Amino acid sequence: MVLNLVKMITMANLLNMFILMEVVAGGFRFGVDGLRMDYYIMSCPFAESIVKNTVNRALQDDPTLAAALVRMHFHDCFVEGCDGSILIDSTKDNTAEKDSPGNLSLRGYEVIDDAKEQLEDQCPGIVSCADIVAMAARDAIFWSEGPVYDIPKGRKDGRRSKIEDTINLPFPTFNTSVLISAFGKRGFSAQEMVALSGAHTLGVARCSSFKNRLSNADANLDSNFAKTLSKTCSAGDNAEQPFDATQNTFDNFYFNALIRKSGVLFSDQVLYTTPRTRNIVNGYAMNQAMFFFDFQQAMVKMGKVDVKEGSNGEVRQNCRKIN
Repeated sequence: MVLNLVKMITMANLLNMFILMEVVAGGFRFGVDGLRMDYYIMSCPFAESIVKNTVNRALQDDPTLAAALVRMHFHDCFVEGCDGSILIDSTKDNTAEKDSPGNLSLRGYEVIDDAKEQLEDQCPGIVSCADIVAMAARDAIFWSEGPVYDIPKGRKDGRRSKIEDTINLPFPTFNTSVLISAFGKRGFSAQEMVALSGAHTLGVARCSSFKNRLSNADANLDSNFAKTLSKTCSAGDNAEQPFDATQNTFDNFYFNALIRKSGVLFSDQVLYTTPRTRNIVNGYAMNQAMFFFDFQQAMVKMGKVDVKEGSNGEVRQNCRKIN
């Protein structure tokens, strides 16, 4: 009887093992070209930790790079989808996205290069530059005390990067209606647009992007804050103004600044002055947990915008040039 029991347990364990193998094999067989959380679990199991450690080292040396990495991901996804096209260098025959006026202030390319070099040593030709950009943005948000979330991987790198495509980027002069339309074309609701705008809780804006608010009477700009902006701009167009009081910490201070009429960009402040989005701003200003939840959901969604899969893309050996 004991022997029969042992045989039954052994058979049950074998059956469970075969079922597990089928599930795993099936998952990898039918999901090759799709985005998955565990995309690199077999092909490059240390991919996520390599990116995270690289980002953490860079941010320890320069905390302002957190905002730069998040902005890079956004600028990548909003033009030709999340395909790493923002990383490609211009050539004598082509002016790439990164040399567009709206992208000249982007930073952090060396962080992506560093991670890519390590990944190519560990798993040659496996991890895409587009995935590295997406993971780096996520890790930068977490390092800055923002929400913890995971993202699906499996994006392929695009083969196109042209300056004319950057016309699709939102401008700091956009009003709420234009912002809602621009984000709506990519499948985002007004609430998701406001949540993503909350990324401005990190980083700075250059005077050139908001000085027009100072030359025109702006009833939605606090008079004392206007003096602060004027003082910043006295140092020139490249002078930098933090979006909120905690520029290297991911929090909801940005939304509180909007309520005080202390939004730096016109496109920031209109989120509060417009009735359609004012209540969303109020909600996030009062409830940071709600902002964190909506933001992480919107970021995961943004990371899926027009991704390249299968033969529609490639895995670049060098993120700065097409294979």
